[in-house]
Amino acid sequence: MARTTPQSHPLTEGEPLYRRIAAQLLGELHDGTIPPGERLPGERQLAEHFGVSRETVRQALQLLRREGLVATDRRGSHAALPGLPVGTPASDGFPLGSGRAGRGAVTRAGVAWEVPPPAHAEALGVAPGRPTLMHRYRSASADGRELRTAVTSFSPVALAEVGELARYRDRADGTGAAELRRTYDWMRRAGLTLHHRDTITPIAGTPAVRVTRRVHDQYARPLEITELVMDAQQDVLVYEFTVPAAV
Repeated sequence: MARTTPQSHPLTEGEPLYRRIAAQLLGELHDGTIPPGERLPGERQLAEHFGVSRETVRQALQLLRREGLVATDRRGSHAALPGLPVGTPASDGFPLGSGRAGRGAVTRAGVAWEVPPPAHAEALGVAPGRPTLMHRYRSASADGRELRTAVTSFSPVALAEVGELARYRDRADGTGAAELRRTYDWMRRAGLTLHHRDTITPIAGTPAVRVTRRVHDQYARPLEITELVMDAQQDVLVYEFTVPAAV
């Protein structure tokens, strides 16, 4: 559930109360107090927060929905402010490691509908022997030396909640190009708050490391697992973080 900051200034006079509440809520969306995709508190909590009735909050939310700033699904309302431009990969781009291919590198990606590795299946809640959507990424230098490989498995929850991912099932033959670089943006637009946990493990007897990313949502439901293998002597993995606004 999103957190909101306490009301710190009086409401502006001269306009309907619900519009003033909508303006204050919009301010919290713009300043990052409630990030894009974050679940909003319920009407009762918002009413207490702003010191108004639930009907006033309901009218304010309806106004923001009409303007496309708040979206509602079966689990409630969430912030729907425009994210990055469509042609711009997210800063925490999918898959893990894809943002640092390097000049002259050759990259290849594809999706398939197949049985995931046993460890992936167990962590994602995929029944043994059942297929799911999988994504494979490979980066190689101009001379053919392999730089990075990444394998991602998606959970049934991710496929049920994120329509853009579900649509890939029909064309996941492992050969076609995979334009999934906005996967995390799609998840946020579906109202999911993403939590990443990355584990870095040296691979014995080699200069390579394995980076395992597990992503779950605000309900602790698993969404995806990515295993990236990279040459730690020849490459560098860069993480970028956006620090949320103070609350």
